[in-house]
Amino acid sequence: MPEWTRTLIRIAVTTLVVVVAVIVGWRMWTHYELEPWTRDGRVRADIVEVAPDIGGLVTEVRVVDNQPVHRGQLLFVLDRPRYQLALDRAEATLASQQVTLAQAVRDARRDAGLGDLVSQEAREQAQARADEARAAVTQAVAARNGARLDLERTSISAPVDGRLSSVSLRPGEYLAPGRAALSIIDEGSLRVEGYFEETKLPRIRVGDRASVRIMGEDRPIYGHVESIAPAIADRDRSESTDLLPNVNPTFSWVRLAQRVPVRIALDHVPPEVRLIAGRTATVAILPSDSERRRP
Repeated sequence: MPEWTRTLIRIAVTTLVVVVAVIVGWRMWTHYELEPWTRDGRVRADIVEVAPDIGGLVTEVRVVDNQPVHRGQLLFVLDRPRYQLALDRAEATLASQQVTLAQAVRDARRDAGLGDLVSQEAREQAQARADEARAAVTQAVAARNGARLDLERTSISAPVDGRLSSVSLRPGEYLAPGRAALSIIDEGSLRVEGYFEETKLPRIRVGDRASVRIMGEDRPIYGHVESIAPAIADRDRSESTDLLPNVNPTFSWVRLAQRVPVRIALDHVPPEVRLIAGRTATVAILPSDSERRRP
């Protein structure tokens, strides 16, 4: 083979290698720097903390750890006999006040019917006693209704559909009002949040389709961009004691792109995929839909 032929072959091969390297380099740079995707994604869900509105001893626990529950399902019961006694006392007090009111009304009517045979002062006093008895009945009714409401709230039910987590409640424990006793993972709020670099946000629009691949799962799941976080924390600024901005006086010349949460609503989840809050996910915005919605 002539020397010039070998030279042309070497030039062609070198040129081909350089072109392929440039194409691969450009493709990698575009993929990692421009395309809207991130490995920093998490499965998220709202956590509903169940706390009693009243205090008392736990007498029954109807659920176990990791159990699925439905809205309105009974979770646990507090000390019902104590609150039943309180309701009985309130009803007895109401009955007594109603008897007193009836007698006071009869006395006031009798004195009013006697006319001049009873002094004006006596008639006014009888009417005042009737008014006081009427107010006492109103107060007793409110106390009875409050006692009845407390009795109803001894049975604590699930406020949402979901799954229980870390159930350690046992009969015999005392719960104070407002103390969280159980946590429910709200299954209706399951979503994926991807933390995208701010340099990739121009390529993301609300409504864009997204592909989500959860670590450990073979099949991707699909959804769409539901919202983009309107704000993130500014770590270089804080409030001083006099409420003036306290800005960090130093500035780093190497600036890393900050990450902004993007919420992905899942359109369909295969039954075999376990959506566990906290699992890691890779999120990619599908380019076709993203480009179509671009103005």
